[in-house]
Amino acid sequence: MKVFLKVASVIIVVLIVFVVVVIANKGGSKTAEDYLTSKSTPSETASAVPSASPSVSPSPSNGPVDPLTGLPVDSQIGNMRPYAIMINNISTAQPQIGISKADLIYEILVEGGITRMMAVFQDVSNAGEIGSIRSARPYFVDIALGLDALYIHAGGSPDAYEELASTGIFHLDGVNGGKTDIFFRDPDRVKKMGSVHSLVTTADLILKYLPTYKVDLEHKTGYTVNMSFSDNAAPDGGQTAESITAHFSSSKSTTFNYSDADGVYNISQFGKAYTDGNNSAQISVKNVVVLRTTVNVISGDEKGRIDVGVTGTGKGTFFSGGKYEDIKWSRGRNTDQFTFTREDGTAVTFGKGKTYFCIIANSGKLDIK
Repeated sequence: MKVFLKVASVIIVVLIVFVVVVIANKGGSKTAEDYLTSKSTPSETASAVPSASPSVSPSPSNGPVDPLTGLPVDSQIGNMRPYAIMINNISTAQPQIGISKADLIYEILVEGGITRMMAVFQDVSNAGEIGSIRSARPYFVDIALGLDALYIHAGGSPDAYEELASTGIFHLDGVNGGKTDIFFRDPDRVKKMGSVHSLVTTADLILKYLPTYKVDLEHKTGYTVNMSFSDNAAPDGGQTAESITAHFSSSKSTTFNYSDADGVYNISQFGKAYTDGNNSAQISVKNVVVLRTTVNVISGDEKGRIDVGVTGTGKGTFFSGGKYEDIKWSRGRNTDQFTFTREDGTAVTFGKGKTYFCIIANSGKLDIK
């Protein structure tokens, strides 16, 4: 009997140790399967990269800042490579999710008169669920390349795949890629919008799996973002811009209404407020930049895909603080960042905060009131 009790005690101890080890190894990390069952929001401890909260006390003179917004952050993230994520922007795929946490948003025309967005996050850790994710186009790839970003998409046009291959940019493809750990189809979106508008990712999944992909998560030595910031970037002598509407096509426009109380532009599209489905917040930005360039249908493309010029030089308009001025843009190579200058040749200074880029045709309509 004593022998039996001793053996039983040993078995119980072993079982307890096994359970403890299993729990410890889980570590709170979530897989795509976890999100499909729980739809949990990211835990605050899941990321090795801290949240870029504007409410943190350090200032640019005595603490680190987000290089894409100029806002203070609670830890040094300036040398981290940003994440550039392709976002679906047709009306049936609204609301987008996670977009309110992006530092930069690029909206550009694609085929069929619709637009697509590329959301750029210097710190993705507080974004929650992000999507829905859609396919790449070569001009978005080139902009991401200039930002030295980690590019996330779901499929792409033939020209986009050629650009991905020729540039060698690191990218994760949720449709034709080998590494799909960060992607899953949100069952709620499948039910309401269809499978094509349901592919998403989360901050937790990105931060869990990216370090396992043998990719540099930091910029190479010497890389700097060529944006400078000011508390008040309203153009000196600029004209009033309380309402802006950028027309991408005859069927798609985006409107920005200035809030003097908040010092930001609140965004609307499809006849209503542009909101983030994660928090129902209307998207707002400190700066709006409208760039004009060549937009041409690709000859022989059966789906009417277009080519958008994102290298060379062109004209644009910069909005901040309820005022605007004409600017010039330049970009020598697809590995370069955009450079923005005023009419006198001096560099544009951005207001501290988020920036929205509208890239429209040279002949595109821009309404300013």
